[in-house]
Amino acid sequence: MVLIVGHGSIGRAVAARLAPFGARVIGVARHARDDAQPVSVLPGLLPQADVVVNLLPLTPETDRCVDATFLARMKPGGLFVNAGRGKTVDTDALLEALRAGRIRAALDVTDPEPLPANHPLWEAPNILITPHIAGAVARWEARGYRFAGEQIRRLAAAEPLVGIESQKTSV
Repeated sequence: MVLIVGHGSIGRAVAARLAPFGARVIGVARHARDDAQPVSVLPGLLPQADVVVNLLPLTPETDRCVDATFLARMKPGGLFVNAGRGKTVDTDALLEALRAGRIRAALDVTDPEPLPANHPLWEAPNILITPHIAGAVARWEARGYRFAGEQIRRLAAAEPLVGIESQKTSV
């Protein structure tokens, strides 16, 4: 089972890419909905997950929320993937879990970032570190310009912006 923590638009895109492989995916989001469980069930899901994908944004609530307790609840031998924000993970707790051989990790983001050449994560066992390229997708530039243009159009028309929960639209 793949557990996606931070099951927003990116989480749904990851789930869609895993579907052809027959992966059982469970999403966890701040608010429960048809495709996501509430955060309150996370402790019970962690021991069942073969893979935990962290896509959390960095907020005061998510700062270092992947801590020693979170990692200890993971299934032994489970894979922790961080493609969200580096500071959502307690790096010292992650290092301890990796050194103990409890989990494996694939990190596209770290704390600190960039990761200094002498940082202990480079020498940790059971880890793959990539250079923060998880967001490198085909046609990203064209999509970015389209999105920015749409946001500007919405702002000028005093319409709600896409992806902003609480906002004031005035020009």
